[in-house]
Amino acid sequence: MANLFEIWALILVQMPNIRRQIFKQKLLTALAQRFFQGVIVLAPIGVTIWVVVSLFNWVDNFLPNLLNFIFPQQFAEVNGQIPKVTGLGFLLAIGLVLLIGWLSSLFFVERLMSIFDKILERTPGIKIIYSSVKDFLEAFAGSKKKFDKPVLICIDAEDVWRIGFITQENCEHLGLKDHVTVYVPHSYAISGISFIIPLSKTRKLPKHINAAEAMKYAISGGVTNVDEADTNESKQTNI
Repeated sequence: MANLFEIWALILVQMPNIRRQIFKQKLLTALAQRFFQGVIVLAPIGVTIWVVVSLFNWVDNFLPNLLNFIFPQQFAEVNGQIPKVTGLGFLLAIGLVLLIGWLSSLFFVERLMSIFDKILERTPGIKIIYSSVKDFLEAFAGSKKKFDKPVLICIDAEDVWRIGFITQENCEHLGLKDHVTVYVPHSYAISGISFIIPLSKTRKLPKHINAAEAMKYAISGGVTNVDEADTNESKQTNI
């Protein structure tokens, strides 16, 4: 009985310390949760701002650096920096891209670009880089877009599906009839893998899921809810 009494007395004496430790643990847990919640909210905003500002500065600095390279005396550095008007280089770069886009739509310029394009595609060494970059950009924009046919594909196991994009609807040139080429993007990466599979192993996505939503869903690892787009469209239609 004496030992039991001593144990209870020790517990009563240590109770305030135990309560303080529990309170500290709860406080630290709550602070950690609030901290990570803040990171989740601020990180996408911060990364987006950083990317936009970095891209703007890179484009804006391109013209002063080019002028300094061509005319080193007229556009010499002052205190280690090239004189510039903030935003002017960016506007001129955008204007130049628009001008080239407009000129390329003209018939005679289009013919010249076609000849220049063929020369680059036949130049050893250069053709690999040029063709790869050109095909990659045309896959996302222009009249030759490739990632505009989102599908589900079953390749790993029965009733296990991946989101992909049909890039070639005919693979007979590879000796494979009734096969398609499907590009499957990796989650949280800019990489992906291509599969040549029977058409029967593909399934079309619901009509309300467009290519952009499918790509976002695949890259985010399924975190994005594609049903949100359908819900928003339905609400706007009802309004």
